[in-house]
Amino acid sequence: MVVKTDGEVDQRPQASAPEPDRFVDGLRVGVPYAIAGLLLAISFGVLAEPVMGTVAPIVMSALLFAGSAQFAATAVLAAGGGAAAAIAAGILLNLRYVPMGIALAPSLRGGPLRRAAIAQALIDFSWAAASRGGGRFDPRFMLGVTAPSYPCWVGGTAIGVFAGELIGDPARLGLDALFPAFFLCLLVEGELRPGAPALVAGLGSVIALALIPFTPAGVPVIAASATALLGLHPAIRARARPVEAAR
Repeated sequence: MVVKTDGEVDQRPQASAPEPDRFVDGLRVGVPYAIAGLLLAISFGVLAEPVMGTVAPIVMSALLFAGSAQFAATAVLAAGGGAAAAIAAGILLNLRYVPMGIALAPSLRGGPLRRAAIAQALIDFSWAAASRGGGRFDPRFMLGVTAPSYPCWVGGTAIGVFAGELIGDPARLGLDALFPAFFLCLLVEGELRPGAPALVAGLGSVIALALIPFTPAGVPVIAASATALLGLHPAIRARARPVEAAR
């Protein structure tokens, strides 16, 4: 309703301001991480090509789209392990997506196929970025965050595979530091904040660091993920509520 200058009231409905496109917002957030993922993918392609050839690494990136699992499987194969051991290492690392998917499920709408399709966009950063506290997630925002990462990951793998001889050892360029730095950013931006989440993240980090020298790849990640069960304790949940409300 608008009051005109002559005192009459305009009863015509006024157009409301358009809601921001959450997919586009997610896209903006996801681009910097996609660029980091591109560099990681190049590193993976360089390392995987001598072990798997030129086709398998690109197919793996296109079908799996799981950086940590792909690096772990490649490391097992490079060390002389068989395909079964490589698959087991990848599965161990990707088991973390089970609790992440369970947390995301209540925020998804539609039938099973639609929900499963949206869940394919779940990666570590997009899942964390889409969290709205209190167990709520924004699936459309998550899709936007993930969207630039997939082509960067597959394309970066292809670059690494075919330009590996020109790039040389990824460690010489510092690309080996990108993977731990990437997850450190997730930790700092996500769970290292006051309250219970920081406690759980810190305990998980200690467990992972303690197990890395003695256990196969993937085991430290799964063992550290078990600390998330502490969130079921009423006292810790009570401490987490003020943190979630402040987001």
